[in-house]
Amino acid sequence: MAQRRRVTGPPRRYRRLALRVAGGGLLAATGAIHLDLYLTGYRSIPTIGGLFLLQLSAVFAVAAAVLATGSRLTAAAGAGLALATLGGYLQAVWTGLFGFKEIRTTAGIAAGVIEVAAFATLAAYAATSAAPGQQGTQATGGGRLLAWREKGIPAAGRVVAAISAAAMALLGFSLANASGPAPASAGATLKAATIGGVTVLTDAKGFTLYWFAPDTPTSSKCYGVCAGYWPPVTGTPSAASGVTGTLGTIKRSDGTTQITYNGHPLYTYAGDTVPGQAFGNNLNLNGGLWHEVTVSG
Repeated sequence: MAQRRRVTGPPRRYRRLALRVAGGGLLAATGAIHLDLYLTGYRSIPTIGGLFLLQLSAVFAVAAAVLATGSRLTAAAGAGLALATLGGYLQAVWTGLFGFKEIRTTAGIAAGVIEVAAFATLAAYAATSAAPGQQGTQATGGGRLLAWREKGIPAAGRVVAAISAAAMALLGFSLANASGPAPASAGATLKAATIGGVTVLTDAKGFTLYWFAPDTPTSSKCYGVCAGYWPPVTGTPSAASGVTGTLGTIKRSDGTTQITYNGHPLYTYAGDTVPGQAFGNNLNLNGGLWHEVTVSG
């Protein structure tokens, strides 16, 4: 009886080529998302802007190297870079990073999922052996490194799958507990509170209020994605005892009435998750500078 021959050559090469192209493409996709965020406001955030530029430069370079060379060591570096980027995002969501508190956004969710996928794909590529006929052609040394490059890592698939599943679960848990774009603060009585040694204006719940440099006394320049990060304070203005200054209103493009203070339309910041925080102060985001509203009188 004829013995069946196991065909492993071409199919394995095709699988590795698919992993190589997919991994490089996914890594480049994370860079594209970060590039868009960098250009639309994150470049102006102290420290965070520089980290964004460093990250997107690194992922584009590594992605290009993976696609051009097929190096397993480069793929491993790309997998680590994707996982580190995810870690930085989760840190910004949990507790803030360098004074900046991230919120749950569509771009953040997409980037997180793609980073997990990029890690899984690149790690799988880096851990699997080369196709027959290619073994040994990439190695110049000997010993364990040569054995790894020729034979791959035992049980690599299970290890990569376990890490990927844990990363995805952690991402899901973090996003489920993260603050998302907050609704407008409606009908709030404005109050005064001391935050960071400065007496600032707050809404009725004690959240710091902000003004946006590009605004005018008669119009808001914060709509769309901007309003998701900086919900406008709407409704009928009133002030608690001790808060002086001029209260007023403007009409927003959606027909709602936004409260103003001394000619500044007012906003809260979604990155402030509890009263007493002022993470939005002096941020250059969504087209201009943001400042906490100091109380006069």
